[in-house]
Amino acid sequence: MSLIGSGLGACSVRSWSMDRSSPALAPVRADWDRVIRTTVGLRPHRPSGFVLRADRLGETTVIHNYGHGGAGMSISWGTGQLAAEMALEHDSRAAAVIGCGVVGLTCARQLQRRGFGVTIYAMTVPPNTTSNMSLAGFTPTSGLVDGDLRTSAWDAQFREAAEISYRQLQLLVGRGYGVSWLRSYALSDREPRARQDSREPERTPLLPAQLRTGTTRLGPGEHPFPTRYATRRTQMRIEPTIYLEALVRDFVDFGGRIVIRKFTEPRELAALEESLVINCTGLGARDLFGDTELMPVKGQLTVLVPQPEVEYGTFGGARPSRGGLGIHMQPRSDGIVLGGTAERGEWSLEPDREAMEHIVTAHQALFSAMRG
Repeated sequence: MSLIGSGLGACSVRSWSMDRSSPALAPVRADWDRVIRTTVGLRPHRPSGFVLRADRLGETTVIHNYGHGGAGMSISWGTGQLAAEMALEHDSRAAAVIGCGVVGLTCARQLQRRGFGVTIYAMTVPPNTTSNMSLAGFTPTSGLVDGDLRTSAWDAQFREAAEISYRQLQLLVGRGYGVSWLRSYALSDREPRARQDSREPERTPLLPAQLRTGTTRLGPGEHPFPTRYATRRTQMRIEPTIYLEALVRDFVDFGGRIVIRKFTEPRELAALEESLVINCTGLGARDLFGDTELMPVKGQLTVLVPQPEVEYGTFGGARPSRGGLGIHMQPRSDGIVLGGTAERGEWSLEPDREAMEHIVTAHQALFSAMRG
């Protein structure tokens, strides 16, 4: 089974532009003495995709909203809206959201927009959530679903959620949420081709064409990278620390309440004063609700000292690291973020030295070979 999507290189090409102009690009200084931290996060992956449905737990209604893989930052506004619309069928207008990562926070905000009083119950809050450990951009198919387990009903639910989120994120650009547009380059020695997906010859692509920005194919001599080809695209970047703190602030400003609490059994949820509960526990749903399909996908990021002059991202340009994911770089205000790991079934939160060395040295080779 193969993962649908892994960042910039996952989307099929939508359209080619003939514009070959490109601003001068400053190389990243990926020196070891510029490394300031390495972080690890466990993406909550379900091979058959996220869960978004309502169940009963005695007298309590539980709406499940979890299992977003590496796409939580991208699609959570949409799944949150769909969950909130399910909640409107309940008589009560007091809701409990379990989890304070991006999925829980955006769901809570969607509930507030529909008149609910919301309490978030969570074991951790930003900046200590899994969401804080993400690279973060609009990559809505990243590590989300195994292609041969897709269904037409799930695809429709995903596409609706992705469209909602794409519109919502655009509205946050330039408003202090850490959301912005960034030029990115997918690097390869193999010539990119116009859209075709041999993996799914008889299926509609998972991501609708209107949610993909156009691309510019740059050949040898038309870009500064050491690879033969570079495909340029403008994509949304999300800075997790800024974004999540802004969502917490909005939630509290609109009357929300956060309670630090850990749940170990479903009956503890049924004992809450709220009879409407939205489960946004991510990987925690494996133990809390016995969803054994949930598995961790370990992702590791190494962060360099910020370089304000670096205003572009990259994907690829070296052999894949663990999990078959290409290396990638994204600049943020808190540092230059280097990534490239996706280890299925790995529960360790300890940084892997070998993976870090591969990611850093691969980026050193890439950027030291850039042409001025």
